[in-house]
Amino acid sequence: MSEPTIAQKSPFAVEVEAGKSYWWCACGRSKTQPFCDGSHKGSAFTPIEHKPQKSGTAYFCGCKHSAHGALCDGTHQKL
Repeated sequence: MSEPTIAQKSPFAVEVEAGKSYWWCACGRSKTQPFCDGSHKGSAFTPIEHKPQKSGTAYFCGCKHSAHGALCDGTHQKL
């Protein structure tokens, strides 16, 4: 698996707390999207930590192709 599985073609809106670690699923196979559940094991993918500086809504990438790591950059609109 060299390309991630597209979990959805839109971002996941999640309320986050400042300073808390969130582990974003990079492979797209997690059942707990947008977060890692260990489904990447045995693949080339690893989860990416996101630690927000402020509390509020974060938009996590659902297509797994964002150039901004865990956060959506609109790439899903081109898939």
